[in-house]
Amino acid sequence: MFENPNLFTAIVGFIAVLAPLVVVHELGHYLVGRWFGVKAEAFSVGFGKEIAGFTDKRGTRWKLSAIPLGGYVQFAGDMSPSSQPTDEWKALPEAERNQTFQSKGLGARAAIVAAGPLTNLLVAIIIMAGFIMAFGKIVAEPVVGEIYAESAAAEAGIDIGDRITSVNGSAIDSFDDLRELIVPYPGETATLTWLRDGREMRADIVIGTHVEVDRFGNRFEMGRIGIAANAVDAVEVGPLEAVAEGTRQTLSIMKLSAVGLWQIITGRRGLDELGGPVKIAKYSGEQLVQGWYAYIGFVAMISINLAFINLLPIPVLDGGHLAFYAIEAVRRRPVSAKGQDWAFRTGLALVLGLMVFVTFLDISSLNIFGS
Repeated sequence: MFENPNLFTAIVGFIAVLAPLVVVHELGHYLVGRWFGVKAEAFSVGFGKEIAGFTDKRGTRWKLSAIPLGGYVQFAGDMSPSSQPTDEWKALPEAERNQTFQSKGLGARAAIVAAGPLTNLLVAIIIMAGFIMAFGKIVAEPVVGEIYAESAAAEAGIDIGDRITSVNGSAIDSFDDLRELIVPYPGETATLTWLRDGREMRADIVIGTHVEVDRFGNRFEMGRIGIAANAVDAVEVGPLEAVAEGTRQTLSIMKLSAVGLWQIITGRRGLDELGGPVKIAKYSGEQLVQGWYAYIGFVAMISINLAFINLLPIPVLDGGHLAFYAIEAVRRRPVSAKGQDWAFRTGLALVLGLMVFVTFLDISSLNIFGS
């Protein structure tokens, strides 16, 4: 393993993270499409000019393309960004038309589109479950074992041995539950309830802001109230419970991603917390030098975030297609081709603009041009 991150480890780590996850994502679309009888005309890893490839017996062109920042599956009949029937599609022979994406029902089309991000979530769940099987399920009762001086908990009068029962009305069953309701909300007010000798107590507190800096100089801002668990155990579990816990952790990270994005949109977090390909490459190299466990865990995080981003209801992303299918299900007819076309053009412009913006932020954060 490498000792320190550098440009080479960043490139190697980035490709080793992104390429397999893109392939897995597109394989999800491809396999569910095949299940519903849709022909795939092309399966590409990367965009742009084809570097190498072959055509299989089903007529699918499998290829490696020049720009390794994504990939795609092109289904038969998918002739416009909105995937709406066109005159060209209507002119196809019936046998060919029945193998196209547009010929399938609403449920089938939605399943094909959703399969990509759901496959990324499945990859993350498998990785999480694998870690849980290997190292055990972490169990920590929400009982206070330590209180930090001058913390929000100390000021609220929480004492050692108290059991935290809720935050803002949400029940707390473990320290994981407590972290999920505290860590993403630095500087915000929360209502805590706790039990002391069978008596319920309550207080409004301001969640403290803690800035953690890792060995690479990356800063992470998080909320803390200043308590530690009374006891933390690693419990051995079977495969089914490991998968269940892996699913819970994956969905929890998805929720944190949604909370973080909303906080950026509403101005409660800085734009510098957004990240694009450059920052992913930087983090990839850093995790790679820390060892395989850290790197595989990072792969799970990126897989979750890839699913989360693709499920956003932005036209041109999978979530945008699913949003139009939801509208179609309610209206009993699809949005007009012209309306979808304009929406997808706007969505494409938004995504490209955001990519340029976050890339600029990423490069600026590297201090290439000095401070």
